[in-house]
Amino acid sequence: MLDESGLDLLFHKARTPRRWMARPVEPDLLRQLYEMVSLGPTSGNCSPARFVFITGSEGREKLRPALSAGNVNRVMGAPVIAVVAHDPLFFEQLPRLSPNEELRSWFAADVGLAEETSFRNGTLQGGYMILAARALGLDALPVSGFDQSAVEDEFLADTGWRANFLLCLGYGDTENLPPRAPRLAFEEACRLL
Repeated sequence: MLDESGLDLLFHKARTPRRWMARPVEPDLLRQLYEMVSLGPTSGNCSPARFVFITGSEGREKLRPALSAGNVNRVMGAPVIAVVAHDPLFFEQLPRLSPNEELRSWFAADVGLAEETSFRNGTLQGGYMILAARALGLDALPVSGFDQSAVEDEFLADTGWRANFLLCLGYGDTENLPPRAPRLAFEEACRLL
C-alpha cells in the first residue's frame, strides 16, 4: 500500500492546474510516462489507446483553432498537449498482445463491439496517464472542450485513430489556486449491495 505521501501525490494534494510554469517536459519523461501507462490493465490486454504528444509551437498553432474559447489559454500554455485517442482497429494487434486467445475475430466481426471496447479501454488508459503523470511529478489537465473532427483531421488523419480528449501535461503554477471543488459523498455516489 502507498504511504500517505504517495496518496497525497496522486490524490489528496494533487490539483488540476489553471496555469503552467515555463519548464519543459523532457522527451525521455514522456517515454517513461507511456511505458507506465502501457502496464495498466485493459480488457483482454487490448491496449487501444494511442497518444500524440504536441510539444512544439507549430503543433500548438495547428491545435489552436480546434479549442473552445475558454480553453485556449489553459491549453496553449501547457508544455505538452497529448491527444488521447483510440484505435478502432486495435484488434489487429491482439494476436501479438493476447496470443493465447482468439479475440481478434470477435472484434473484426462486430464493428459496434470493437468501437465500444476501444473507446472504453482507451479512456481507461487516458486515466492511467493522469495518475502516471502525477506519480512522475507532472501535473495534468484533462480537456474535452475541443472540436474532435478538427483534431482528427489535423493530427490523426493518416492513422484512423479517434480523438477522445486532450491532456495537458507539465509543471503547474499552484499559486492562487482556488479551493478544491466539492466532491460527492460516498453515500451519494455509491451503493453497497
